[in-house]
Amino acid sequence: MDTTLHRDDPDKEPLAGNTRVTREDWVNTAHQVLIAHGVEQVKILGLAERMSVSRSSFYWYFKSRQDLLDVLLDEWMSTNTAVVIETAEAPAPTITAAVCNVFAGFVDPARFNTKLDFAIRDWARRDTKVRAVLVRSDAQRIGALEAMFARFDYPPAEALARARIAYYMQIGYNDADLDEPMSIRLTLLPEYLHAYTGVRPLPEEVERLRAWSKTLAAPN
Repeated sequence: MDTTLHRDDPDKEPLAGNTRVTREDWVNTAHQVLIAHGVEQVKILGLAERMSVSRSSFYWYFKSRQDLLDVLLDEWMSTNTAVVIETAEAPAPTITAAVCNVFAGFVDPARFNTKLDFAIRDWARRDTKVRAVLVRSDAQRIGALEAMFARFDYPPAEALARARIAYYMQIGYNDADLDEPMSIRLTLLPEYLHAYTGVRPLPEEVERLRAWSKTLAAPN
């Protein structure tokens, strides 16, 4: 009797107790461990123990640990990096409204995972290949912001400088991990927008972002 597991046979997928263990379960658990403990602890046996499954069930979905790590990097690029690009490219009537779009993307925990971003940066300090991916991601994010400023007729050098200021300020702000309610942070929003753009925002742009921020499920 052939007892080999077949990927195209859903009835033979690995189980944890009476619960089906999915590829998403492995990825989500790996994300949690990466954020909480670093990439060194993203190990097949450790993940299996957390989910109470056999280590062998890992190979139903992944060829190797490196395969899983590659998935973590790809998903980070398709979420955190993508949201910066998408918000920078979103239509906006003014440059200050455009920057508000980007800020909203950064602070929405459903779209941008700050803790994951820093876990990847920490990983990059230990792995030259991951460092190359991070460098490419940062370049894409800054490039999108630079293009955003260029759309509003900022000269090339100024567009790049303002893009870097806005981006690195946000990354640094997140890194500071301030215990600051969003309502307090937004009291300085008009001044932040003026500093980023050299333009005073319209009152309705500020109020729109403040109103939207109240809908967030959790602070970033």
